[in-house]
Amino acid sequence: MARGLLFFLLLSSIMSTNYACNETQRSSLLSFALTLSSPSLNWTSIDCCHWEGITCDHDGWVTDLDLPSRSGLNLNGGIFPSLENLTHLSLLNLSHNSLYGSLEPRFFLSLNCLEILDLSYNRLFGELPLFIPSSTRIVDLSNNNFHGAIPSSFFRRARNLTSFNVKNNTFSGSIPSSICLHSSPLIRLLDFSINKFSGNISGGLGKCSKLQVFRAGYNRLSGPLPEDIYNATTLEEISLPSNALHGDISDEIVNLTNLTILELYANQFSGMLPMNMGKLSKLKLILLHFNNLTGSLPPSLLNCTNLRELNLGFNHFVGKLSILDFSKLSRLTKLDFMSNQFTGVFPTSLYSCKSLKALRLSLNDLDGQIRPEILSLKSLSFLSLSASRLSNITRVLNILMGCKSLKVLILSNNFIGEEMPNGDGIVGVDGFQNLGILSFRGCQLTGPFPVWLSKIKKLEVLDLSSNRFTDSVPTWLGNFRSLFHINLGNNRISGELPKQLCKLPMLVSEQTAAQVDHTYLQLPFFVKPASDADFLQYSSLSFFPPAIHLHKNSIRGNIPTEISQLVLLHTLNLDDNNFSGNIPDKISNLKKLETLDLSMNHLSGEIPPSLMSLNFLSFLNVSYNNLEGPIPKGTQLQSFDVSAFEGNPKLCGAPLRNVCPLMHRNSQDMENEPQLSLVHTSVVLGFIVGLGGFCGPLMLKKTWRDAYFQFLNNVQDRLCVMKKVRA
Repeated sequence: MARGLLFFLLLSSIMSTNYACNETQRSSLLSFALTLSSPSLNWTSIDCCHWEGITCDHDGWVTDLDLPSRSGLNLNGGIFPSLENLTHLSLLNLSHNSLYGSLEPRFFLSLNCLEILDLSYNRLFGELPLFIPSSTRIVDLSNNNFHGAIPSSFFRRARNLTSFNVKNNTFSGSIPSSICLHSSPLIRLLDFSINKFSGNISGGLGKCSKLQVFRAGYNRLSGPLPEDIYNATTLEEISLPSNALHGDISDEIVNLTNLTILELYANQFSGMLPMNMGKLSKLKLILLHFNNLTGSLPPSLLNCTNLRELNLGFNHFVGKLSILDFSKLSRLTKLDFMSNQFTGVFPTSLYSCKSLKALRLSLNDLDGQIRPEILSLKSLSFLSLSASRLSNITRVLNILMGCKSLKVLILSNNFIGEEMPNGDGIVGVDGFQNLGILSFRGCQLTGPFPVWLSKIKKLEVLDLSSNRFTDSVPTWLGNFRSLFHINLGNNRISGELPKQLCKLPMLVSEQTAAQVDHTYLQLPFFVKPASDADFLQYSSLSFFPPAIHLHKNSIRGNIPTEISQLVLLHTLNLDDNNFSGNIPDKISNLKKLETLDLSMNHLSGEIPPSLMSLNFLSFLNVSYNNLEGPIPKGTQLQSFDVSAFEGNPKLCGAPLRNVCPLMHRNSQDMENEPQLSLVHTSVVLGFIVGLGGFCGPLMLKKTWRDAYFQFLNNVQDRLCVMKKVRA
């Protein structure tokens, strides 16, 4: 028994010795730990092979250094010189930390066994070394601050490279598309997205016989797609959005039968879609919006039965949608054909797309009606049919109330001239209970303000602008817990501005605003601020400005002082109304205000000096009122154009040419006047006191007066004697 125990202890000792850390490896790791400013690594034991994130081979050489922040750490500091001695390292993963520094040219010289390099999500900078070891399979340097061109020699030895990701850096120069010609035939993923690459995509990708993913979106690329890209038949994803690429999408694209994602949006592609595009039966995403594509949609496109998302918005497509059979697209969740030239009636076959969550056909030349069959789209949460010649608003509302999942409803520029239904009975108890965005902009609807809106409790954005609504702004608008953007501009609303509107929780309380979920948009939300302006795109309501637009109405009375409670407001447009009285001094409490338009009213008094504290104010207009006095000086108010203040005859000071009279000088000009007045008063008082102290005794005491005049006579006699002597 004793011999057996001795043998077991000896064997354990031998095994532990085989896994013991090599001393040079331990020193290198400790040097690396010393370069970190925080947090400190708990590397205190003798054997570094048992340290957190460290793996060794049987001879005690470190093979893995695996310390991503996902393990609970967030390393700060530099990393590189001390790691060069880890010559057996095959895995180096320091991703999602806060490491800084550059990859020295000699960094890879000794790391001949490196297979996986993941330094993503750090603060690394500088240019890439001249090469990577031939053993390397995966390189991920994404989300750092690397710059410069990728050296032509970088891939020369990388015969085993399968994945190369440099997304979200500031690399420049050309895309190294010849990577497969001489060096890396095994490459499967290339991601050059979100950099500053420019020029044409040169040939060579066709030689990448195993390439599956090619991404280079959000760069400065130009020219057509390289012809040989259609020879890379293993491609599953082509993602090149937001560049300046142009030309046709070649018919040769049908060779890419494994393609599942085609993202070419926000470029300058033109021409027609390939007629045989339906051969790409594995396609799940087709995103071609914001291009110059033309022609009719090829019927074969509807053979892509695996499609989840089809976005062809903002192109020049034509043809009748009703002749296309969308019922084959049973997996389609998003369809966006916005701003094209499609004609005909609303395609009823869309009602067969049971998975549809978002549908936008706005700004086409469609004609038709919403039918009750739309209720079969149980998951529909986003519906936008602006400018579609819809009619009978009462019928449409009664149908759409049954869409229980509906969160976004945009029906602008429809129902022209109809009367908006009113009364509590229009919306049932459970109608529109999930609706967050509602727009009837530009419909020229008539009638009083619709009372049934008060039942839509989750409303966040309400746009009823450019209609003919009468009556006053309802007090119940202030009861919406989630409402933060109201546009009632260009109507016929009268009465006074209710104080209740100044109590909107989303504009008053940061705590309330933080609790609302803005992430439900299935498609980007487009807003056109003016008829001659470009569309603004919002992918999330988190970036949509909190605003109150009441312009071009007949609202009268004072601007309530309670408006100062809307501390989260970014835009306040009250122009072209009948407001009177002073501009509330406490409007300066709106510290986040960026746009303030009070023009074309009957406001009087001075511009409050407190406006000087609105540091984010980028647009101000108080023109054509009855304001008077000086424009507060020494602030950004002088940076606004003269047009922001014109039409106020009694207003003076820069940037107006009207010079303020003395009685209206700014307090800044008069701040030294009390001191000057004090000096003047002191001089006068001193003169009076001195004169009184000298003349008073002479007048009251005769002996002093006689002595004084005798002294003057003596002085006169002496002067006469001196004059004669000199003569």
